[in-house]
Amino acid sequence: MNRNQASLPQTSLRIAAAQAQPVSGDIAANIARTVELTGLAADRGAKLVVFPEKFLSGYEPDLIAGDPAKYAFEAHDARLDPIREVCRQREIAVIVGAATRHAGALHISSLVFNRSGEQIEPYHKQYLYSSETSIYQPGTQGCMLELDGWRLALGVCYDSGFPEHARLAAVNGAHAYLVSALFSLKSGYHQSRIWFPARAFDNTMYVLLSNHVGTTGGWSTCGASAIWSPYGDVVAEASRDRDDVITALLDPAVLADVRERETVLADFNAREEAPAGSYTVHTLG
Repeated sequence: MNRNQASLPQTSLRIAAAQAQPVSGDIAANIARTVELTGLAADRGAKLVVFPEKFLSGYEPDLIAGDPAKYAFEAHDARLDPIREVCRQREIAVIVGAATRHAGALHISSLVFNRSGEQIEPYHKQYLYSSETSIYQPGTQGCMLELDGWRLALGVCYDSGFPEHARLAAVNGAHAYLVSALFSLKSGYHQSRIWFPARAFDNTMYVLLSNHVGTTGGWSTCGASAIWSPYGDVVAEASRDRDDVITALLDPAVLADVRERETVLADFNAREEAPAGSYTVHTLG
């Protein structure tokens, strides 16, 4: 794709961010909660819902490293059938955080299910936090999802702290940047309220954060999942301490207006040396 010829979407799209406290190590309970909150997002008109980082096991690095066969997922894992089924029944796409295993390596991943319940190739977190590098391998390419004319790029937590990650998504045609995360009470709220509006405004694209609430993996989390406009304004925001599902309507007119007024992305793309990056593109149908 020529990044300078990326078309804008023609219709609006409602998306959702779900936040909840996972049950440590209880895969079945966390999948059941995913199904429940997915149904709530569908009730509110969402066509896609995003869940937090490693939600299906809890963040829990020691637990996952100690028994990856139990707490990490491989392709076509039968335990994920309830998620596949709710996608089919409610015609909604789901992005949910989990540890995954492939060729002997562990990754921090976003599992992706389309509206027919089919599982798409997962996205693997590319920028690992220092405490994660002894357990997990970083991903090597971005992931772009196409849904109703919208190009939706994925990120996981620390990815969003690196401006080039979101910029490469925008350069490759993203209209929105969807991030599953764990942001803590200690510094995470401060980080998220700087990083996410900046990623939105710098790239003139919608940005979504799905964060945990409560405690997981020894971290006290700050909730406050949110969705930002391409101008960097908060469109919807969840509570800081309760399970919640928020939605926002991605509006093509708003996207077009902001990109016409704020030309930073077009000006960046016009530079001959602007990098294209490596992306896989999947249609969510």
